[in-house]
Amino acid sequence: MSGFTRRALIGSAAGASGLAAAKLAGSYGLIPPDGGGIWGPGETLTYAAQRVLGRDALAREFRKDQISQPSYANGKPPKDEAYLRSQAAGFADWRLTVDGMVDRPAEFSVADLKTHPSSSQITHLACEEGWSFIAEWTGIPLSRVLELVGASAQAKYVVYRSIQPRWWDSVDMADALHPQTLIAYGMNGGDLPDRHGGPLRVRVPRQLGYKSVKYVTRLTVTDSVDGFGKGKGSFAAERGYAWYNGI
Repeated sequence: MSGFTRRALIGSAAGASGLAAAKLAGSYGLIPPDGGGIWGPGETLTYAAQRVLGRDALAREFRKDQISQPSYANGKPPKDEAYLRSQAAGFADWRLTVDGMVDRPAEFSVADLKTHPSSSQITHLACEEGWSFIAEWTGIPLSRVLELVGASAQAKYVVYRSIQPRWWDSVDMADALHPQTLIAYGMNGGDLPDRHGGPLRVRVPRQLGYKSVKYVTRLTVTDSVDGFGKGKGSFAAERGYAWYNGI
């Protein structure tokens, strides 16, 4: 990827069409899972530009006095029996399963995750529907979880799934290993509220809100998303949203 320079990217984008830039991105492995079809060149150009120009960029962080009061909660907690039973037990039986391309597949309780050094950030969660809020999120960096299980150096994605079966998504390793990407278990100084995804939520502050899936129960480390859903990398992408939607 070192040869894929900013000049090459901009030069291709300024050429006859975005197809040239998409072809160049493909030669450096920068095709997103939803890079096919009529919108593929545009999705590819967006993703490749972000990875070349802002791979290590940080999402903006805010002061405590800028935290939204109240924090908007989209949707309601699950009403299925498994969730309600775990909720009644204080989520003591909740498990985050980590599998796939790892040396040490594992299951972590919320208490297990809290034994590791935590990270906190005050960041903006923005939804494609137009609402947003600022909150303080606390949790364990996803990179630390991947370190604990010995994620393969050949892995390209982390797929994460909710207790709500249809909700799943994935990020590439650049976002998975980014210091601001968390498995969040706390919000605004307390436990993560159920309406905000408690007990565990993936928090990806460099992308739009739908990437921060609630009620997460499983992480799968993989080199391909072809075997997940329709192969587009997320339930949202299957519904017409972009797999990568950086902010």
